[in-house]
Formats: sequence, C-alpha cells, structure tokens
Amino acid sequence: MESITSLSKKLKKAKFATPGGAAISLQQSDNFYWDPAANTVFYNPNAQNASLFLLHELGHALLGHGAYNTDIELIGMERAAWERAKQLCHQYGIAAQSDIVQDSLDTYRDWLHARSLCPHCGATGVQAGAQSYQCFNCNTTWRVNEARTCALRRYKAA
Repeated sequence: MESITSLSKKLKKAKFATPGGAAISLQQSDNFYWDPAANTVFYNPNAQNASLFLLHELGHALLGHGAYNTDIELIGMERAAWERAKQLCHQYGIAAQSDIVQDSLDTYRDWLHARSLCPHCGATGVQAGAQSYQCFNCNTTWRVNEARTCALRRYKAA
C-alpha cells in the first residue's frame, strides 16, 4: 500500500485539471474537501485511510463538482466522486475498500434523512427549496442549516 506522502507527490506531478482546464492543486489541511473556488483539494495526511479520501476529493475536482441545488444532488455527486476515486485507486495501486466507501456514503444518507424529518410530527418530508422542507403529513415547513461540517439544525417556519 502506497503512503499518503508518496501518493500526494505522484498526484502533484500528474498535474490534474478540472473539466474547465484549471490546474488542480493539493494542500494539506485538518480536513478533506474540494474547494472549487480555489481549485484545491485539501487533505489530512494524518487521517486513517488518507489516500482513499484524498482520491475521493480529487474525484470531485476531476468531475468539476461545485454547488448543488438539492440534497439528493449532493448525494449523487458524492457517489460519482467515489466511483471516480475507485478508478484512481486502481491507477495508483490503492485498495478501494468498499466498506469505507459505503460508510462514507451512509453518513450522507443519514444526514439527508435527518434533515427530512419533520420537527413537528417526525414524518419524512420532502425538500421544497435549497434549505427548506415540507411535511405531507402535517403540512409543517422548516428550514435547515448546511450542516455538512457542523451539527444539523431544523427550524420550524413561522
């Protein structure tokens, strides 16, 4: 298994670009994420399975992922980035551990489910806007925060 240091050096030499042609840079961080505004993949070299998660974030970059309009669109982007990461894993000799991939996707599925639960009756609602939901059971509407890197909050509409 290749070390994260060795992999990051190879990736930097490969000079990847976004679909629009912008050069993708890699930068160490405390977290893993793709910043499309800076064309930079941030990665934590000290994290468990760092190589796999670095390739996942690179997958986002190579696919040109940026803003999304719906939560389900975000999950689709995550799934696509993992599929691209699997291809990169094969290319760079990294084990694409399906249990880690599924666990990561499950965090997004759990996040989406939690956002969709009505704060009034607990039924599953439907996304009505970028950060709003509506319950078909009791007609309650609520707002949600971004909550991808912080605690989920739901607020009943007035």
